[in-house]
Amino acid sequence: MLLCFYAQNNSVGHFLKDREKSFNKLKDFVDKLKPILYMRENHTKENPEKREILVCGGTGCTSSDSIQIIENLRTEIKKADLEGRAEVHLTWCFGFCAKGPIVKVYPDNVFYVHVKPDDAEEIVNSHIARNEVVERLLFEEPALDYKKVQKHEDMQFYKKQLRVALRNCGHINPEDISEYIANDGYLALAKCLEEMTPQGVIDEMKKSGLRGRGGAGFPTGLKWAAAAENPRLNGHKYIVCNADEGDPGAFMDRSLLEGDPHSVLEAMAIAGYATDSDMGYIYIRAEYPLAIKRLEIAIAQAKERGYLGKNIFSSGFDFDIRIKEGAGAFVCGEETALIASLEGERGMPRLKPPFPAQKGYWQKPTNINNVETYANVAWIMLNGGDTFGSMGTKTSNGTKVFALAGKIKKGGLVEVPMGISLREVIYDIGGGIKEDKEFKAVQMGGPSGGCIPASLIDTPVDYENINKTGAIVGSGGMIVMDETTCMVDMARYFLDFTRKESCGKCNYCRIGTKRMLEILERITNGEGKDGDIELLEELAYKVKDGAMCGLGQTAPNPVITTLKYFRHEYEDHIYNKRCTAKACKSLISYDIVEDKCKGCGACKKKCPVSAISGNKKEAHVIDKNICIKCGKCMETCKFNAIEIN
Repeated sequence: MLLCFYAQNNSVGHFLKDREKSFNKLKDFVDKLKPILYMRENHTKENPEKREILVCGGTGCTSSDSIQIIENLRTEIKKADLEGRAEVHLTWCFGFCAKGPIVKVYPDNVFYVHVKPDDAEEIVNSHIARNEVVERLLFEEPALDYKKVQKHEDMQFYKKQLRVALRNCGHINPEDISEYIANDGYLALAKCLEEMTPQGVIDEMKKSGLRGRGGAGFPTGLKWAAAAENPRLNGHKYIVCNADEGDPGAFMDRSLLEGDPHSVLEAMAIAGYATDSDMGYIYIRAEYPLAIKRLEIAIAQAKERGYLGKNIFSSGFDFDIRIKEGAGAFVCGEETALIASLEGERGMPRLKPPFPAQKGYWQKPTNINNVETYANVAWIMLNGGDTFGSMGTKTSNGTKVFALAGKIKKGGLVEVPMGISLREVIYDIGGGIKEDKEFKAVQMGGPSGGCIPASLIDTPVDYENINKTGAIVGSGGMIVMDETTCMVDMARYFLDFTRKESCGKCNYCRIGTKRMLEILERITNGEGKDGDIELLEELAYKVKDGAMCGLGQTAPNPVITTLKYFRHEYEDHIYNKRCTAKACKSLISYDIVEDKCKGCGACKKKCPVSAISGNKKEAHVIDKNICIKCGKCMETCKFNAIEIN
């Protein structure tokens, strides 16, 4: 879309005719395209009459009509005869998902939140036509006594973030390769092919200290080195991108692929060069149709430009990429199960060794990294491994992307330097707990992770310190819980997930998770008995020690960590038949507070089972033998006369 700027000067067509066949030629090409992003990068006011409007097209914002916002903005611009003064562009996730849809106006750098399609007219007629900012659409910053702020850099949500993997998201149009190139796209690949040896690339990755962002945290440089050591088999060696992302509440990889697909393609090609691989596969769940569409567009564009395919940059290096849609099985996040699925088999893990670097896809050497890992690679090659390694901590280098969700005021996609504390993420970036309730715990690492209590909120976010708590960094899910969350039920939820997603290959995982779930269901249903805690704990450690793959071995983590930090809640459920959080339906009751009840009869009318009785203007009563605990009465009462006990 921004090609319109150059189309007026008859330049873009000329730029895109010839392929760049060297690192220097590509650098010249990048310099020619830089003005496409000039206003965004420099927030310049050299041309105050010209506006560029960026609208988030991420999944969340799209579901809230952001595409209609784009159409309405263009219509209003045309109606106002302002086509020469404003252009509207699709971009991707700004990260501030809780406040979407988001519209950003350059060069003013004004950041609008909760925009609706009907707001387009006012944005155009006020901001574009009269240079008057639409105050009602600005974010109210709690840290500044709810003062309205115009610029994203004035928002606490962004102040402690450091974007490397997400560097292009919310900045470029993911469907336009020229915008990716304008932001130094494919320069890293050209540099590697022309100025670096494969071993030099691997050495740079080792120097960076980048660890796999999929969950295990294994050093990427060592992984590439292992793949490089094994020669091609029958002329082939493979690079695989794991985009399965099956953790509940996780959307990091999806957003990266939707917002910056070329960064992953470029990185896979670099990995292919470093390991002497000729083919790449992106294994992505079919539930991500928008990400798949973006990848298909990006691959076609990269092939057309000669950045994928035969003899890339006249180097003699051949590398192509294909997409494989998966069925969405959680176990396919495990690399050997992923390979089985790639081959058309049922996704089931196998014992290691041999590792994929030795025998992977079709028994040929294969390197597998996840989306976020690849998203860092091009930046590292251009800026240096030492630069990346200087960020974060001594053993956990760089940044990490998290999907901040749950009982948090400002949820969304955040990228922070390793070593930042949980407190800073939850309170400084996330704005604290919804309705200012008490922070109870944060669940990290998805079904394979664990729950970290409020007492450990100052724990640094890095691999070593998070592991010490019993949780894991994982792929980056961070679910915040408050006082209304039952930790026993939380453990039950994740066990239910892993039990359903178990491939069933090994007894410990197939049967062990089932028996653990039965105990948890019994406890949350108010049927827990003496000895359940001990049996649950014993089973958890047996599954952890005996399961065949990493997913089975980590499945008990939510149970182990909740038993460690919230054992009293288990005991309350079993011995006192009480849910501390008042969340387990079988262990709560609804009561009407006599002094508060006005006898209006609203709750009586809403009760679906006629469990409430009482005369008008007299205190009502709930028959607990009839009550189904649906909560309709509590939702209806305007006098806070109904409480949970």
